[in-house]
Amino acid sequence: MKDIIIAPVITEKASRLTSDSNTYVFKVNKDANKIEIKKAIESTFNVKVASVNTLITKPKDKRVGKYTGKTKTYKKAIVTLENGYAIEI
Repeated sequence: MKDIIIAPVITEKASRLTSDSNTYVFKVNKDANKIEIKKAIESTFNVKVASVNTLITKPKDKRVGKYTGKTKTYKKAIVTLENGYAIEI
């Protein structure tokens, strides 16, 4: 089975979601669907997942000196846990 969860996304916005609404953000495999993501989160962290929302990030232009390039795209999963559960990141 492929690795579904790649890494947690730790940004100001993701931290605010975690503290306000018990929601966590993960970078996941592009081929994974919501059901696979839910099962992976529940088995890895031993929690109950209420909902999973996914999105694919768009590439952004980045510049280093005179060279321009684009950032890589990845799939992001926004996972909401049921009340009483938490994940230590």
